[in-house]
Order: sequence, then structure tokens, then C-alpha cells
Amino acid sequence: MLAEAGTNRIVSEAHRDKALATNMRELIKDILNPRYIPWLYLVVTFSALLPTAWPELRQYLIYNRLDIAHGELWRIWTGHLVHFGWPHYLADGALFIVIGWAFQQSLPGFSRVSLLILPAVVSVAIFWFDPAMNIYGGLSGVNVGLLVFLACRGWQKNWLDWFWPAILGIHVIEVFLEIRNRGVGGGAIRFDDANIHVATVAHIGGAFYGVAAWGILALRTRGTSQKTE
Repeated sequence: MLAEAGTNRIVSEAHRDKALATNMRELIKDILNPRYIPWLYLVVTFSALLPTAWPELRQYLIYNRLDIAHGELWRIWTGHLVHFGWPHYLADGALFIVIGWAFQQSLPGFSRVSLLILPAVVSVAIFWFDPAMNIYGGLSGVNVGLLVFLACRGWQKNWLDWFWPAILGIHVIEVFLEIRNRGVGGGAIRFDDANIHVATVAHIGGAFYGVAAWGILALRTRGTSQKTE
């Protein structure tokens, strides 16, 4: 009996290890599948590498309130490519690629449109609601918008799933702490310019886009399904 139980346990563990190895192979295969690689996100991340490696390029790309007011509107988009040091770039860039991979699995078209609209939403939010912020850089506002959209969509699929409410809750807490601390500091990230602080309005603007885009897409999907019925 004991020998049989031991044999069954060994067989069970072998099956479990085999299943785990199979799942890992499938995951790696999906990640490396050219169809699922977020090429546009990689291009954006590589583009953001340039002003990080050569800080002298920042002056031509960074979100600068005065320059935008004088007609240099490209900064509304290119400002998000500028990062204040390698820790800032690596944190934003890594999350941006992971988010891009998630979108490439399900909504590649929507994510491409968002990469055009969302940076402008974040920049306009800063311009109108935070006039004291003269310069801004980074993908964090864009990341928040895309991540909030994914969280809302994931929660919609399963309202009992704790993971997505936790993601949304973390963002709410983060924004609350930023407001309480008046944006001073950079959390775990240290910027290479002591005058730079967390852009709370950028995160709020990104979150607004994420919720609004999810709501619009959900209504369109519901309308399409009702017409089909």
C-alpha cells in the first residue's frame, strides 16, 4: 500500500512537472510569435532610448509648456519619449512593453489608435489642469491609461476576480498619496533632475482615458451584440 501510494505520488508529480513544462513552452512560444510581438511598442521604447542616452536631445522633444503655447505642438507627443535618467526609462519602458504584449493578444488595433490619442490626452490634461508644470517627460501617464483600460476590461469579464480590482485600487491609492505629498519625489524612482516631481495630473488624465475608452468600447460591443440578436 505504501509503495503503491509512493508510486502514485511520483507519477502525479511527474505529470504536474510535465504540464508545467508544456505551459512554459507554450508561453515562450506565444511571446516569441511574431504575430504577438508588440512591434510598435518596441519602436516607441527604442525611440525613448535616444534622449535617455543623449540628454542633449531632450530640449527638442520634451513637453515644455511655453514652447507648446508658441506652436511647437509636436512636444505634446514627443514629450512622452523623454525620461529623466535610466531608472525612469527602464521602469516606464519595461511596463510599456508588457502592456503592449497584452494588447497585441486581444486588441492590437485599439492599442495603436490609443498610442496616437492617449499621449495627447495626457499632455492636454497637464497643460490645462497643471499650469505650474512647465516641463514633463515619461511614459507613466500613458502606461496608467493603458493599464486602467486593461484592468476595467479584465474586471468586466469576471466581476468576482480580485486581481483587477486590486490593480485599480493600487492606482487610486497611488494618486491619493501623490496628491497628499504634492507630487514631491519620484517614489522608488529617482530622477536625474532634483526639480522634477511626480506628475499627478498626467496619471489622472491617463486613468480618465482608460475608463472612458473602456466605457465607449463596452457600449459599442453591447450595441453590436443586441443588433445581432
